[in-house]
Amino acid sequence: MDILEKLTWRYATKKFNPEKKLAEAQLTRILKATSLSASSYGLQPYKIIVVTDPVVREQLKAVSWNQGQITDASHLVIFARYDNLQEQHVEQYISNIASTRQMERAQLSRFEDIVKGTVSRLNSEAAAAWTGKQAYLALGTLLTACAADGIDACPMEGFNAAAYDEILGLKEKNLRTVVLAAIGFRADEDGMQHAKKVRKPLEDFVELV
Repeated sequence: MDILEKLTWRYATKKFNPEKKLAEAQLTRILKATSLSASSYGLQPYKIIVVTDPVVREQLKAVSWNQGQITDASHLVIFARYDNLQEQHVEQYISNIASTRQMERAQLSRFEDIVKGTVSRLNSEAAAAWTGKQAYLALGTLLTACAADGIDACPMEGFNAAAYDEILGLKEKNLRTVVLAAIGFRADEDGMQHAKKVRKPLEDFVELV
């Protein structure tokens, strides 16, 4: 299948086969693809948390409107933004660039000042919106990567974010839950897999100026 066929094949899976799991290599490939997602400045001001513990997932299901995807999917992927984006995050990123590209760190000083300037000008509300948007970019990449590899996924916003933070101990890690994705393999009885995908025609969706 080409990319259009793969994206037409994918849908927000409502019912997963709990007996069918991703192989470790499949999961690693999806996570590596997600790490390559576009991110402003390349900063990646968020973290991905993969939950497999069945006890924890039952707790999360209880604060997610009891949606079956939380426990039935092979893996539950949580995108959590940094709550307090600090200069140290920028400094670590700049050091990573220097190491990866074998550069002197001093060569990146101007870029570092630009990124730090952007971060320092954000109040808490603006920072939450900005970091959250970066996490959503990564979610889109994950969904596309899953489709490309024939893995089912369901992006999810129907959950109590504060309860997730508490159950997973994220506040102590300077993290806040943004959005979820359940990934795995569709159950045969999930009727939505047979429904024709509905999208706006291009002439209504795209405007050429």
